[in-house]
Amino acid sequence: MQYDRVINRRVADVPPSGIRKFFDIVNQMPDAISLGVGEPDFVTPWAIRDAAIQSIEEGQTQYTSNWGLESLREKIAAYLRMRYHVTYSAKNEILVTVGASEGIDLAMRALICPGDEVLVPDPGYVSYVPCVKFAGGVPVPVRTYARDQFALTPEALTAAITPRTKALILPYPNNPTGGVMTREQLTAIARVLEGTDIVVLSDEIYSELVYNGHEHTAFAAIEGMRERTVTLNGFSKAFAMTGWRVGYICAPRELLAPMFKIHQYTMLCASIMSQNAADRALGRAFETGFEDVRTMVRSYDRRRRLMVESFNGMGLACFEPKGAFYVFPSVASTGLTSDEFCTRLLEKKHVACVPGTAFGASGEGHIRCSYATSLENLNEALEKIREFVRGL
Repeated sequence: MQYDRVINRRVADVPPSGIRKFFDIVNQMPDAISLGVGEPDFVTPWAIRDAAIQSIEEGQTQYTSNWGLESLREKIAAYLRMRYHVTYSAKNEILVTVGASEGIDLAMRALICPGDEVLVPDPGYVSYVPCVKFAGGVPVPVRTYARDQFALTPEALTAAITPRTKALILPYPNNPTGGVMTREQLTAIARVLEGTDIVVLSDEIYSELVYNGHEHTAFAAIEGMRERTVTLNGFSKAFAMTGWRVGYICAPRELLAPMFKIHQYTMLCASIMSQNAADRALGRAFETGFEDVRTMVRSYDRRRRLMVESFNGMGLACFEPKGAFYVFPSVASTGLTSDEFCTRLLEKKHVACVPGTAFGASGEGHIRCSYATSLENLNEALEKIREFVRGL
């Protein structure tokens, strides 16, 4: 059997995730400290877990509507209206997905034709480029820089647009950099898009995790942008629900209908137990004024400030991220490449970080470190990194 003749070349030509190599090594090191995991270290609050348990006890184990539970969609609509001043119909403009990751895949497959170009800020989340390629599209990296705090500039966007541009991915707050964009910066991007048919995939999964006075602006809330925006979000980060796999897509019904069609024939629906848990998560947030979320954000903020101060103190220039739970320090001063730095740090000090190149070519010279772990682990890891840098 000649397997290379039967496997889809689009899939075969995409390399494995650049993150997994380091995780695989970490799994063989019981004493390793990982700063590479992109998930909260908080346990899902009990009230949310209890909703899933109750769902099982009551025998709610069936399929839901392909759209998702009506009560959950109504709460999502209320949440977006209250928090970000953008309005979607729960009936046909909100689709519950199996994590925000399914939403990315659905959007690509529904919108992208072979040869269409998709603009992807670089560095960016590892799944964007492969999903574009799986859909037959052409990913076009748009470089962002530390001097701009890794925000997408209107000048860079304008230079990247061609007659073949179909979509722009707008991932803010950003993974891996922690960069955010203000309303004024997003408005400048919107002005570039006016008069085009470019669709914006606004990945706002970290919208609740912002610091230092920054207020997240939904791109769909920018004047004139709702009609072209596909908003991607979910419960993984803000509600500490990564393993529950519940996300959602919000878009005008004309854009959402083809995504719904793919979802209907492939995934059918998200788990009813997970949807009930997500429903309770939003209900609890409304009742408590988002206290669980605010508690996490306060904790992350302390860790964020520790990381920024520590990296700058050891000579690894680190801009202050105002979103997500990552720092993206430069290691250029060490003379090592991102991959060399992370490999040698893991081998010598048993601390795992992710090379910036795992998130695009523009990540060279940087490493991604997650601070979604305990202060004890962070302090120990930072001391080991400090020793490693001194040893260089």
